[in-house]
Amino acid sequence: MGLETKAGDLGVVTTSLEYVVNWGRTNAMWPLLFGLACCAIEMMGAQSPNYDLSRFGMEINRASPRQADLMIVAGRVSRKMAPVVRRLYDQMSEPKWVVAMGDCASCGGIFNNYAIVQGVDEIVPVDVYVAGCPPRPEALIDGIMMLHEKVKREKISGIKEQPLRLEQPLIQQVDVKKYG
Repeated sequence: MGLETKAGDLGVVTTSLEYVVNWGRTNAMWPLLFGLACCAIEMMGAQSPNYDLSRFGMEINRASPRQADLMIVAGRVSRKMAPVVRRLYDQMSEPKWVVAMGDCASCGGIFNNYAIVQGVDEIVPVDVYVAGCPPRPEALIDGIMMLHEKVKREKISGIKEQPLRLEQPLIQQVDVKKYG
């Protein structure tokens, strides 16, 4: 009834603790949804059966910051809302990551005035920027996959690398010859 009888003839598996921890972090991210504008509709669409964020371990969207480790800021952030975003970020447990979804969250978008924060990175540190107005669900999924690759490279010491930028929205190429 020991490990040898259950494992059979599998041999020895070796890996680093860092690899196992980062693998667990990437496959069990729980997002705190912070949808503020039209980008939130696309973020909700990414959870739909057509795109299915559940296959990346994001089965449940959390409403409580204490149960989440990924904040997706989707849409424009007003100066009045900025302290709330910061408070929610501070209440999240470590390690925590932030995705800025859409042009408004990344750089203020078309709203270049005193009432809108010109990029959520003024309030919280952003790990991945997803461009688009609004970005398609595919672009959000690509940004999350970029975040997964970034988390896989992290050290257990907690030192993070620089933010990743998804410069242009994804464009779906259709082969005209194939479909007639």
